Amino acid sequence: MKDNIKLITKNRKARREYEIIETYEAGIELKGTEVKSIRLGNVNIADSYAMIKNNELYLVGAHISPYEQGNRYNVDPTRDRKLLMHKKEIMRLFGRTQQQGLTLIPLSLYFKNSRVKVELALGKGKKLHDKREDIIRRETDRAVARNIKNFNN
Repeated sequence: MKDNIKLITKNRKARREYEIIETYEAGIELKGTEVKSIRLGNVNIADSYAMIKNNELYLVGAHISPYEQGNRYNVDPTRDRKLLMHKKEIMRLFGRTQQQGLTLIPLSLYFKNSRVKVELALGKGKKLHDKREDIIRRETDRAVARNIKNFNN
């Protein structure tokens, strides 16, 4: 069965700031008006991260704007939202983040078969020199591709 995936938003800042080690998929617990707001694209996960509290995984700092027609059913736009994963996966993530100093960051938010999913990444923060190396590598790759294209023409 083919998965119907519709991208809602990406965290472009995450790949620039962190070295991605592993990625995971998690469901997210939302209220009805939050889902309607997400369908309109009123969500920002740029400064958010995931953390483990009481053996449960939470998304902290994600901003989902209140739904305009939601009136009293709207909730706090920056509230902590519970992420849905198997207990065994959460415990493995907890161990990796505690021992190795890694961080859980959301890479993207998307609909998968009409359910909202979060792509989480286990990442390590990059230093300034690592970022510079990435920029240099990207520029050299572009130059090589440009030279190959010009050589073939």
